[in-house]
Amino acid sequence: MSSMYDIIVVGGGPAGMTAALYALRNGKSVLVMEKEGFGGQITHSPKVENYPGYLSLSGNELADHMMEQIMEQGADIEITKVTGIEPKDGSWMVYTEDETAFEARSVILATGVRHRMLGLEGEEELVGEGISFCAVCDGDFYTGKEVLMVGGGNSALQEAILLSDKCAKVTIVQDLPYLTGEKKLQDVLAKRENVSVLTGRRVASIVKDASGAFKGILIADRESGTQREIDADGMFVAIGLIPENEPFKNLVDLNSYGYFDSGEACTTKTPGIFVAGDCRSKQIRQVTTACADGATAALAACHYLNEL
Repeated sequence: MSSMYDIIVVGGGPAGMTAALYALRNGKSVLVMEKEGFGGQITHSPKVENYPGYLSLSGNELADHMMEQIMEQGADIEITKVTGIEPKDGSWMVYTEDETAFEARSVILATGVRHRMLGLEGEEELVGEGISFCAVCDGDFYTGKEVLMVGGGNSALQEAILLSDKCAKVTIVQDLPYLTGEKKLQDVLAKRENVSVLTGRRVASIVKDASGAFKGILIADRESGTQREIDADGMFVAIGLIPENEPFKNLVDLNSYGYFDSGEACTTKTPGIFVAGDCRSKQIRQVTTACADGATAALAACHYLNEL
């Protein structure tokens, strides 16, 4: 293992692995550090049909292909959580939760985001098997079927509109007494005969069938406490994304939502520190835009290193 890397990439999702690929192809030594499993959010998708070059493959397969590619190019890998980064004599020390330190001449932060979950028993096991977060990614699986959309903000309403074009029925469940999304989105949904809205209801539990498959949810009225079961073929959850960028806020400005405040150039206020993927402030969060960020950040980092 190299004592000093040209680039350390923090995060092993599509953005991080694409960044590693482009850096390696430019002759740089690269260490990719991932705290859980390579692939990020895409591994939650059982079928990916919007990634160029493949008619269809699972998110796990796509992640495996990316992983194999960067390993073949010579990437080093560490499965560990990064807890902080500090400057040291013109380079960067990257610290981990097991108190190990790695040194690099530049760093690309591709820390991703995680979907906010409902926190219900059995929820994690059903992600990709009845519970989804992305209508663009997984909506086609429910063509002609009945689905639930949990959430009432802009993202939830936009997802519900997409789903209403494909699904037989879409039921929006919002725990507040009203929808919080833009009025124009609410107006679009109000005209869809296959969309119904339930406000002031919280999801009390997930209902499974005898085989353990997703069957629906039990909802509870916020005021009366009355409960009832709603059957559905699947459930989409859009109650927010959680960036995990706090450990790096001394190096990169965060916006009011906690995302890295960086534009399409993927640069930051700190020379030698770059960002890529869903962790940065952006409008579209898809696997292809994450890959685009990875390429942009890597080429920016290579240019930075070549100018030193």
